[in-house]
Amino acid sequence: MTALLRIVLDEVCEDVSRYETGARTHVALSISEAATNGDTSPERLRQVGREALHGAPTMWR
Repeated sequence: MTALLRIVLDEVCEDVSRYETGARTHVALSISEAATNGDTSPERLRQVGREALHGAPTMWR
């Protein structure tokens, strides 16, 4: 499961700088929470991640 979460995070955040730790953390927490609540399909986790990324804090706003 950990490997799946890492893959999904990397896919969702592929265009996000590694220095955008706030955004990446926000997405990671959202994906992790979804998985904890039973959403374990890669498609659903990607969707949750994309939604989280849309509302994620960034240092450039």
